Amino acid sequence: MLVAHSAGTRLAISYAVQRPQRVERLMLITPPATYLVDVPSDADEFIADQPDGQALAAFMAGPDLSTEDAYNAWQQTTAPIGYRKWDVAEQAHARTGRFDLAAALAYFGAAPPEDLAARISAVTAPTLVVAGAQDCLTGFAPVLALAELFPNGEVAVIDECGHYPWVERPGEFRAVADDFLFPI
Repeated sequence: MLVAHSAGTRLAISYAVQRPQRVERLMLITPPATYLVDVPSDADEFIADQPDGQALAAFMAGPDLSTEDAYNAWQQTTAPIGYRKWDVAEQAHARTGRFDLAAALAYFGAAPPEDLAARISAVTAPTLVVAGAQDCLTGFAPVLALAELFPNGEVAVIDECGHYPWVERPGEFRAVADDFLFPI
C-alpha cells in the first residue's frame, strides 16, 4: 500500500509508474494534478469564498522566497487558504512543523517526464483519489480528472473540506481510508 498527500503524491505516482507490480493499493490525498491532466484548476472559485483578507492577499501575492524564515512566515500567513474553515484544530495543524525552502524550490522546479500521464495506465492497482470539495490549493476538477487516468481509479469526495481532510473532516476521512485500505 502506498499513501501520499499533496506534493508527496507526485513522488508516489512516479514510484507507482516505475514499479506498478509493487503497488497493491494507491491512495492519493488532495493531489495537485494540473501537471498531469488538461483540466484547468477551479481553485479560484473556492479562493473567492475565503473570509481571511490578509491570507488571501498574501496568497495572491505569492511566496517570499528570500529566506527560509520568510517562506515559513508566508506559509503561516496564508495557512487559512488551505482549509475550508479556520477553527482550533485547523489552526493547531497549521502551526505544526516548518517548510523547507530548498525542498519547495526543488518540487516546483522539477518537470515530470512528458509521458508520465500516459504511463499511469500501467498502474493497475486499485487507486483512490481523495478530493476536498473546496480545496483552494489543488482545485477540485483536476483531482477528479486524475482518478480517470488510473485503470482502477476512483474518487472519494469529502464535502465541506479543503486540503487536509484528516484534520477538517476526520470521521469522514477515516471511513474513506479504512474502506479503501482495509476492504473486507
